[in-house]
Amino acid sequence: MTNEQYAQLVKKRSRNSRLWLDCLKAFLIGGAICTLGQGILELYLSLGLEQETAATLCSVSLIFLGVLLTALHLYEKLAKHGGAGTLVPITGFANAMSSPAIEFKAEGLITGLAAKMFVIAGPVLVYGTTAAVVYGLIYWLIGSLW
Repeated sequence: MTNEQYAQLVKKRSRNSRLWLDCLKAFLIGGAICTLGQGILELYLSLGLEQETAATLCSVSLIFLGVLLTALHLYEKLAKHGGAGTLVPITGFANAMSSPAIEFKAEGLITGLAAKMFVIAGPVLVYGTTAAVVYGLIYWLIGSLW
């Protein structure tokens, strides 16, 4: 098979890209999640809570909603249409943290739920902590030199 024949075969078998539609759906669904978060924040502020407390409760509420939707297998349906729009907000991180644990809960509390909870978060926590230490050392060295 020649390169030209292979290129024709690939073109024939490949489906057309829906990049603009996918980007629009990611924007709209991600924006809807962020709008929901802003609405929750405004609700807590209207109840008379201070900004810092309201922001903390908003984050906790969004994490709870992300885990709840993951446990009900609704977040994956949302992500199917929203793509990266569901990954960026805090709900996406909650989904990434809880989905392995929920998937393996049948294996038991320790070997399933607890062990698999850190499949995604483990590398994030390790490299995040390491990066923070390295950046802190660099900052301290620069500060002590000047």
